[in-house]
Amino acid sequence: MLNDLKPKEIVEKLDRYIIGQKDTKKSVAIALRNRWRRRQVPEDLRDEIAPKNIILIGSTGVGKTEIARRLANLTNSPFYKVEASKFTEVGYVGRDVESMIRDLVELTVNNVKAQQQESVQEKAAIIAEERVLDLLLPGSESKSNGQGGADVNGQAADENGIKLSLAGTPSSNIMDNLQESQNSIDIVTSASGKDVSSTREKLRKMLRAGKLDKRLVDMDVPSRAMPIIEIFSNTGMEEMGINMKDMLGSMMPKNTKRRKVKVSEALKILSQEEAAHLVDMEKVTTEAVELVEQSGIIFLDEIDKIAGNGGGGHGPEVSREGVQRDLLPIVEGSSVPTKYGIVKTDHILFIASGAFHTSKPSDLIPELQGRFPIRVELHSLGKEEFARILTEPRNALILQYIALLRTEGVQIEFTDDSIERIAAIAVDVNERTENIGARRLHTLMEKLLEDVLFEAPDTSEKIVVDASFVDKQLMAIVKDEDLSRYIL
Repeated sequence: MLNDLKPKEIVEKLDRYIIGQKDTKKSVAIALRNRWRRRQVPEDLRDEIAPKNIILIGSTGVGKTEIARRLANLTNSPFYKVEASKFTEVGYVGRDVESMIRDLVELTVNNVKAQQQESVQEKAAIIAEERVLDLLLPGSESKSNGQGGADVNGQAADENGIKLSLAGTPSSNIMDNLQESQNSIDIVTSASGKDVSSTREKLRKMLRAGKLDKRLVDMDVPSRAMPIIEIFSNTGMEEMGINMKDMLGSMMPKNTKRRKVKVSEALKILSQEEAAHLVDMEKVTTEAVELVEQSGIIFLDEIDKIAGNGGGGHGPEVSREGVQRDLLPIVEGSSVPTKYGIVKTDHILFIASGAFHTSKPSDLIPELQGRFPIRVELHSLGKEEFARILTEPRNALILQYIALLRTEGVQIEFTDDSIERIAAIAVDVNERTENIGARRLHTLMEKLLEDVLFEAPDTSEKIVVDASFVDKQLMAIVKDEDLSRYIL
């Protein structure tokens, strides 16, 4: 688990995708390591140790959201990212702030359920195999206790009296199909119980060998089109102690339809269905709630949008302060009712971020400021950082375009001077227009390779991108400041 890694190791993992911002990586790594440390202290002291929430301060495009995304991919802790601006004008068009806790719990329950299903997949596959054999050979003794025995259309008896399922095959053509098929079944015994069992084993061998994958069977498949009912309320439905979705779902009939599916597809459908049946949802729910309470992380993006601008004005200020006061009990620790039970937020780690162009962290209400004791400023990116972003990370932009063009059989090479030129232009455009950080590189690269990407399907020659190529494609736009504001 990432939570068991040392802070230096966490930083090293983040370095693979994010250039610079060492202070931010250090703070995040310490916060994650503290989650592990808290679990090691004596139980009587464990509940007294509160998480040290963090505010990341920096302009757009410097890596705040990218750090959150990578944390979500790297950490095994329950993780949820939400924009604080969703809660603006709460009571009118905004969402209830407690909804982020419910969303985090819902995501965690789904993740834990998926993990549990993965662990029982082998057992589910065995049961699914028996149910498919029931479909292929109706009337034989099934080890699945009759779960999959269904009435199958298109049954035919071969010359020895063994029934085989060929869904959708006219009776006149069944024997022809069996003779033409490479995986036809040769049976030389009578249809006694023992011989049916022997036939079932022969079918099993053929099924495992993939010889029956393309054969069609009739089965009832759950329909995915479910009615959606939304109930608008200033409090969540969970607070009423009623799970409306489950209640209405149990009242409505199961929505299934008869379909002809290939045996290979039937195996997948039945494996998923059996895996869901094998999972103990009560255990899943208990584990998920505990994970959220002890290891949950919520990333509050755009928190500066709910801060005052320090001008002493009115209007939106009232709404913003109201959102902050709604957030306060969640951040400092409270009990939130969900459909899976009461969830305590005392030990959930909150990481907030914002550009704070027109406001500053001190414009937040004092109580909320006190709940974010760690503040880290992310630095603006320069030419050197842009050049490294283009080449060093595992998902570097240069590598992405090389891979994309390789799918068309086109080789493209970027020289060192071209990368430096792109980085220099990105810095120049950011200074003269609006500083959007590393996101400027996406715009430049797309404009730079526009013609190459358009002509790629009809080109087989190797393309070399050097400084002169970059100047030819971009300098006319860069020099025209009005044009660059619209295009770059």
